Amino acid sequence: MIATNPAARVTSLVVLLTVAVAAAVAGPPPPPPKPTPDSKTPTAAPAFRVLVFSKTAGFRHGCIPDGVAAVRAIGGDRFTVDATEDASLLTAEKLASYRVVVFLNTTGDVLDDTQQAAFEGFIRSGRGYVGVHAAADTEYDWPWYGRLVGAYFKSHPRIQPATVVVENTAHPATKHLAARWQRTDEWYNYRTNPRESVRVLMSLDTASYDGSAMPDDHPIAWYHEYDGGRAFYTGGGHTKESFRDPAFLIHLRGAILWAAGGPNG
Repeated sequence: MIATNPAARVTSLVVLLTVAVAAAVAGPPPPPPKPTPDSKTPTAAPAFRVLVFSKTAGFRHGCIPDGVAAVRAIGGDRFTVDATEDASLLTAEKLASYRVVVFLNTTGDVLDDTQQAAFEGFIRSGRGYVGVHAAADTEYDWPWYGRLVGAYFKSHPRIQPATVVVENTAHPATKHLAARWQRTDEWYNYRTNPRESVRVLMSLDTASYDGSAMPDDHPIAWYHEYDGGRAFYTGGGHTKESFRDPAFLIHLRGAILWAAGGPNG
């Protein structure tokens, strides 16, 4: 069951963020159509469906209910959200109902071979994946997934403030941000640097905090087109506070909209 308190808090926050989200993610509205004798009132784009998957087979993050509540709240009129930790629901038939699957702080071996094949088919059909934080600490023995997420988790220092360097301010997930973003989180080190195979959106100023094992180049959020679909990963999202942070919520919403087929920016 999802706790109601996190949902209430996040919903209240997103109500206050409606204008900011619309400006930062959707961009300016198109001009109204010129009236014609047969013209009809234009309708909003139909909502699509997002599945939030948060099964854990290793460490379990206490912020998962907050994260689920946040994704539900930020959907607005653009997408609706279902959430599950039941991997048996990841079948080709059921996945066909969704445009994007969010792996929200999953850990360990969460899908069996049949479920993995169904998820590979989902991506190959042109759908999208968004990995949040511990999605990189997931499915180490599934090479296809490793390429999808971009890099696997290696280690992390203590939770602390750091400076995030925004390398691309045109993407829907980052265009609301300044060139340098100060925030507190648990900053993952990765086993490999993904820069050669993905498009890096943000990296860490490793002089701004203690504990980077990637001092020369430390990507922390990226995206790429992969095996017919789209994949986005953000290293943020360890703390409950992340899912109450207006800037992080807009970042996450932009990631989902992009993964669903939105513009690169």
